[in-house]
Amino acid sequence: MAFMVTAQAIPILSDNYAWLLRDEPSGATAVVDPADAAAVSRAIDAAGGRLDLILLTHHHDDHIAGVNAVRARYGARVVGAAADARRLPKLDVAVREGDTVTLGGAEGQVIDTPGHTIGHISFYFPNGHVLLCADTLFSLGCGRLLEGTPADMFASLRKLAALPPDTLVCCGHEYTESNARFAVHADPDNVALAAFAAGVRAARQAGRPTVPSRLGDELAVNPFLRAPDVAALAKLRAAKDTF
Repeated sequence: MAFMVTAQAIPILSDNYAWLLRDEPSGATAVVDPADAAAVSRAIDAAGGRLDLILLTHHHDDHIAGVNAVRARYGARVVGAAADARRLPKLDVAVREGDTVTLGGAEGQVIDTPGHTIGHISFYFPNGHVLLCADTLFSLGCGRLLEGTPADMFASLRKLAALPPDTLVCCGHEYTESNARFAVHADPDNVALAAFAAGVRAARQAGRPTVPSRLGDELAVNPFLRAPDVAALAKLRAAKDTF
């Protein structure tokens, strides 16, 4: 399968990322969670000024605040979770797990990933191995359980862990350096983690983003993905919340 979809991180707000997706053969583009309309619009214009879709993962303001302004400027259709439509900007397409989203010649799969919020969804584009997981899965971490339960998050992470190992984890925040400190504390004997954390520190010292990461690497170093059961995940998440 030819890789068709590319993902470009757009740094916004204090530590968020929106993501600009492009189906290379058709030139169709989408943006994920455009909370900062000005910054996102600059990135879209620099890439050619075309926007077909706005994909929303969950309802928090630091993911949706710029949606209406970006929609008005480019005429893009807004896609989000049917189950959370009342908390999202007006949706043109309401989706559920198992639905697909068409971007040019590529299709993205909708995955329910509750835990951080009840209505959180992720998008996975096989033609590019691109996962847009926002605040469910971070590099070396997972989202706080603001609405869901440890069981919700464990099930969500199991779904994502089953994707191909070369999947690009395109998350919603630059949290990796702080996540690394906790991960090393929680799993001090993990040699792969120690090396990964050193790379994270070097990247941040050089002003480079740490994402996207590879899912295969995360499976070896991310303590939340490595948690064997719900109880272990719950213990890790509680420890991280007070670390």
